[in-house]
This record gives sequence, C-alpha cells and structure tokens, in this order.
Amino acid sequence: MLVGFEHIGMTSGNLDRTIDFYVGLLGLDLVLRKRQTRGEVAFLDAGGGMLEVIAPDREVDIASDVPDGVAGIRHLTLAFDDIDEVVERLEIAGIEIIEHPRLAYNSEILKRVAFCRDPDGIIVELAERAEL
Repeated sequence: MLVGFEHIGMTSGNLDRTIDFYVGLLGLDLVLRKRQTRGEVAFLDAGGGMLEVIAPDREVDIASDVPDGVAGIRHLTLAFDDIDEVVERLEIAGIEIIEHPRLAYNSEILKRVAFCRDPDGIIVELAERAEL
C-alpha cells in the first residue's frame, strides 16, 4: 500500500548555492547533508516530500528544459500561501523569474502560479492552491 510521496532526486553544480535557494529563499528544511563517495548529498523537506540533491565532485552542466514531445519532468512545483511575497524575495536575490504571478490554467487545483529558475536552471513553479 502506498504510504506517500518520498522524494525526487536532482543534481546540483553547487550544493551550498542550491541549499541557499531552496532553504534560505523558499523555506524548505534541511534534513540531512553528508559526504558520499563521489560528492555530497542533501535532503530538503518540502512538507509533502523531499528533494534529494546530489552534488558530484565534478563540473555539472546547467539543466536543459524538456522540449515539447519529449518525456521528462518539466518543472518542480512548491505551494505557498502568498506567491507575490515569494517572487518579490526572489527578485531581490537576483533569481530569474520566468513568469510573474498569474491565474492558474488548472483552476480546479491551483489558484495562482509563477515560475522561476533555481541556480542550476531547473524550472520551479510557485503555486497558491485553490480551495477544494
């Protein structure tokens, strides 16, 4: 029987920078950070599952967007009470905002959304949930 969503794994070119973004700017909790055989790993709790962030001991290329017609994870979505406040905080920190807050297309689930890129180029959707 399914217990719940556990985590998604991602690669970072700089673990300190990634932790600063997800923990410092977005409010996730750092659960674990440790050295592994070929780099470091951190687990960041997002409230309903975690991000497993692996930072290898070598150069890492910036993330590529998944093109239309290609399977893959297109973005990571995190829910907030007030995305306007989050976007303002990210802009002050110099984070790339792809799309400013707007009404969500899937209004049955989400009320408003915005999009930014994390320090490794991964698209992060910032969402306010709709009342179900």
